[in-house]
Amino acid sequence: MTTPEGDRHREDFERQIQQKSQQKLQAKREGDRSLWLGFGVFGMVGWSVIVPTLLGIFLGIWLDRRFPSPYSWTLTGLFLGIILGCWNAWLWIQREQNR
Repeated sequence: MTTPEGDRHREDFERQIQQKSQQKLQAKREGDRSLWLGFGVFGMVGWSVIVPTLLGIFLGIWLDRRFPSPYSWTLTGLFLGIILGCWNAWLWIQREQNR
C-alpha cells in the first residue's frame, strides 16, 4: 500500500531521472560543439587573465624606469595585474553561468 506522499516522492524521482537522461542525450548529440565551446571558454578565461597581467607588467616597467625606488613597480604591476585578471575572469564566468 502506497501513500500519497510516497507517490509524490516517486514522481519527483522519476522526473529527475528523465531530466538527467535528456541532458545526457543532448550532451551526446552536441558532442563536438561542446568541445569547441570548452576551448573557447578556456581561451576567453586565459585572455581575460593575461591581458591585465601584461598591462600591469608594462606599467610597472615604465614606472621603474621613470621613478626609481627601492620597491619593484614591475612586481607590483604583475601582482595587481594577476589579481585584476582573475577577478575579471571570475566575473566573466559568473555572467556566462547566469545565461
